[in-house]
Amino acid sequence: MFQLLQKPPPLHEPKIVYPDMKTDPNLEDSSPDPETHEPPGKLWRSDEYAADNPNSPRINATILSLVRNEEIDGMIQSMQDLERTWNHKFNYPWTFFNDVPFTPEFKTRTQAQTNAKCNYELIPTDHWAVPSWINNDLVQESGKMLEEQEIQYGAMLSYHQMCRWNSGMFYHHPALKDIRYYWRVEPKVHFFCDVDYDVFRYMHDHNKTYGFTINLYDDARTITTLWPETLRFAEAHPEYVLNESVNARAWLEDQERRPEKNRDANGYSTCHFWSNFEIARLDWFRSKEYNDFFEMMDRSGGFWMER
Repeated sequence: MFQLLQKPPPLHEPKIVYPDMKTDPNLEDSSPDPETHEPPGKLWRSDEYAADNPNSPRINATILSLVRNEEIDGMIQSMQDLERTWNHKFNYPWTFFNDVPFTPEFKTRTQAQTNAKCNYELIPTDHWAVPSWINNDLVQESGKMLEEQEIQYGAMLSYHQMCRWNSGMFYHHPALKDIRYYWRVEPKVHFFCDVDYDVFRYMHDHNKTYGFTINLYDDARTITTLWPETLRFAEAHPEYVLNESVNARAWLEDQERRPEKNRDANGYSTCHFWSNFEIARLDWFRSKEYNDFFEMMDRSGGFWMER
């Protein structure tokens, strides 16, 4: 852990293990201050965070958005909210991704919303296209079946592409190779509360892997094979499964609060994090364990046959 009264050394390459960390995030008290609602411990304020300060305490982190050119107005609204409440104090860069090139208008209008640098990245075709091992006829037929069940976005190919990219492709993009943390921001979202400390720095200093805003029950009809495939992976890789005293299996398999969800999703409670507002450590996604899991799920076809 960083010493409280000294500026830490600059951070460079992301690593799975932080040898200087002496805290277990599962054991420390994270109860917020009852008056400020801020987390305990050292917090980095906005001093020295000017956008043009090369020696600022900023770590290798970015605000990340997958967005289309035609969503420019919604993206501007989201940027204005987050810049007003947080990023005008810390000037973390924005990184925008699109499967087609961004227009000059998109670049000009978004850069005008922030003093921080904006990066505009093109998603490689092989990260976005339907993989060669997926039967396109089955994808279309599955989409029709989901549509007949009135499942939102079920027949929209771009929605399936987005879900797959967000799950297992984005962190392979060269633009993120040196990035340690990202904060996902989508068009048309709102941020109402002022945040006066460097959230990325807090995540790093306290060895946090994932931060979220809300978790909700999903529509069980959209993920009927997700949990059986997950159990199949766990059986194939018992070395990856955490001890039950610290894993989230009771939450994942809960059948008391919404038993019909557990039944229809074949053993899964359907409770899940909404990734729209997630803040996460990229080296966790880059780990062998996660990529083995994604590879198996990707090969199962669920990203295309379900929602």
